[in-house]
Amino acid sequence: MSEPSFTLVQLRYFEAAARHLSMTAASRELMVSQSAVSTAIAQLERELGVQLMLRHHARGLSLTTAGQEFHQRVLDFLAHGAELVEAARQAGTELVGSLTVGCFSTLAPFRLPSLLAEFERRHPQVRVSVREGEHSALKAALRAGKCEVALLYGYDLDDDIEHVVVDTAPPYVLVAPDHPLAKRKGGTVSLAQLAGEPMVLLDLPNSREYLQSVLRDAGVEPVIRHRTSGYETVRALVAHGHGFAVLSQRPPVETTYAGARAVPLTVTDEVAPLEIVVAWMRGVRLTRRSQEFVKLCRDLYAHPDR
Repeated sequence: MSEPSFTLVQLRYFEAAARHLSMTAASRELMVSQSAVSTAIAQLERELGVQLMLRHHARGLSLTTAGQEFHQRVLDFLAHGAELVEAARQAGTELVGSLTVGCFSTLAPFRLPSLLAEFERRHPQVRVSVREGEHSALKAALRAGKCEVALLYGYDLDDDIEHVVVDTAPPYVLVAPDHPLAKRKGGTVSLAQLAGEPMVLLDLPNSREYLQSVLRDAGVEPVIRHRTSGYETVRALVAHGHGFAVLSQRPPVETTYAGARAVPLTVTDEVAPLEIVVAWMRGVRLTRRSQEFVKLCRDLYAHPDR
């Protein structure tokens, strides 16, 4: 039995249609006719002997189970095919090309500026773009090939996602400057001292569960007065006396956007810090650009003063 014979063009057309779930959108992106995309995919399916897509009249496309698995493998193949071309063209020279990095929304303002600046310094010919989002959105982006690596917290990572720990973030408590705990020497707090007090909760998926668990593990049931998905909104509400907060990322200044102060206190309880990880799809070979990004994260957070 002869091996299937297909072309790189067919794979590219299939990948675009699978990503958009639309022949029309794929043809626009590729700047070819819709019939060219449809014909290429039909030829690919014939060569492979399997149906990759279901065509729905006036409702676009959907991927079969085989199509979903094949799409992931095609993404990997095309990424490394492009890297192979670059390696041949740039043999002995610096890294070139593009890289899309995902980043958890509350990590982005603290971590991205220094990471991107140092990556550009090391690899000025690589164009880096960023997709910000919350945890589930970043996992979906990794699976869809919309980003190759993502910087996020190390909780709720499924078996199909590989990761490496690059840093940790211990939780701390935030209070208003006129709060009695803010006047204590040493700037520390035991979580038991917060029992019965109103809390301002950073209301993001996974984050909210973790932040409440920090208190519950210390025997304190959270009394939530306000919920917000905005990190800086949490700090502003705390600064104006609406309650305390538990957070992980700690800014170097106490002043909020609104101009008031929010005082950070170090937790004296033994609480496991959050792991900060770089993640990618298991079984996918990282491009050299992504490998260099992972290496940079490990280098930078091994020397936090940089």
